[in-house]
Amino acid sequence: MYGVVTVQFCQEVDRRRVTEGQLAGSVMTKVLEATFAAMHPNRQGQKRYCVQRFIEALVEAGVAEMPKPKKMAPTPLDRLKLEYRAYLRDQRGLTDGTIDHCVSFLVRFMTFRFDGKVGDLDAITPHDVVAFMSKLRGGTAPRDKTPPSHLRNLFRFLFWSGKTKRDISASIPRVRQPARNTLPRHLAPEQVEKLLDATWAATPVGRRNYAMLMVLARLGLRSPEVIAIQLDDIDWRNGTILVRGKGKRQDRMPLPDDVGKAIVDYIKNGRRGMSRTLFVSHTPPHSPFVDATILNTALKQAFEETGIEPPQKFVGAHLLRHSLATDMLRKGASLDEIGDVLRHRSRMSTTIYARHDIDGLRSLAPAWPKEKAGTRTGKEVRA
Repeated sequence: MYGVVTVQFCQEVDRRRVTEGQLAGSVMTKVLEATFAAMHPNRQGQKRYCVQRFIEALVEAGVAEMPKPKKMAPTPLDRLKLEYRAYLRDQRGLTDGTIDHCVSFLVRFMTFRFDGKVGDLDAITPHDVVAFMSKLRGGTAPRDKTPPSHLRNLFRFLFWSGKTKRDISASIPRVRQPARNTLPRHLAPEQVEKLLDATWAATPVGRRNYAMLMVLARLGLRSPEVIAIQLDDIDWRNGTILVRGKGKRQDRMPLPDDVGKAIVDYIKNGRRGMSRTLFVSHTPPHSPFVDATILNTALKQAFEETGIEPPQKFVGAHLLRHSLATDMLRKGASLDEIGDVLRHRSRMSTTIYARHDIDGLRSLAPAWPKEKAGTRTGKEVRA
């Protein structure tokens, strides 16, 4: 592949009779455009990479110069995207991944309403929003909660920044969600201990995975919160750990003794690299994890090792968080105490665990009506 694309590049240079010292500026740009146009669409990205490496070699040899990229003036949509990103990051405290998703909905809505430009924002009506949401589902009612949520963020920003005279975020309809009628999936305490025991191994990966799952099982952290822990977040003298939660919220929590020992074992005998992030990859250059997939993988391997049947088809690290909350409720903890440990912003998020208190719910249920002596049944009445 490398030889084919470089031959095409050299053929374009020969066809234009480019001599030494002329392969620069606009000449280089035209040669590149012609080379890319002659490429077959198959694996075009890799071919472009090969051409780029070849040109870098020519530049190092002193026979070519890289063309200077053209500076394009930012469009009104580009400026709106930058302002929206700053708002989501500074005012809402969202993560980069969520910000990218919100900005993508901004672009999609502007494309739907103004053909990719920034038109008269005050001309947007709730009917435009409903039509956009219906188009996302092919004309049917949407079931995903994401589009309405992102659109509310968008219109709150437009009103907050003074770009619209009215806030239409409240007029965006909510997505109908079926009532939850199932209990949160959880594991018994003895099952959690078996999984933790099966995770540990006298290897860097075994020590790391064991420490990560211990943090999940004992502190009830979310997966992104685990991989975001920094070495400086642990106060060994006072026995606490800083948790970097949703919305850039930070909470200081006590560090259990067994969790601290697992982390120390990993730092002394398994951790490598110069990163200040606690949990890193075991392969050089020992970088922090991009996402929390490693936690799901470690838990899935523990299920396979122990032979325990997962309570749900998808094995996710959130299962240990639910198991901790359920065990706390079983031991007599109140919903407020569970909410504090799980760091819920709303008490409604904690009420799902009330369904596990079967005895308490049974005391609230009214007695089933019994037929009194001498009362005729409906069948007898119809007869």
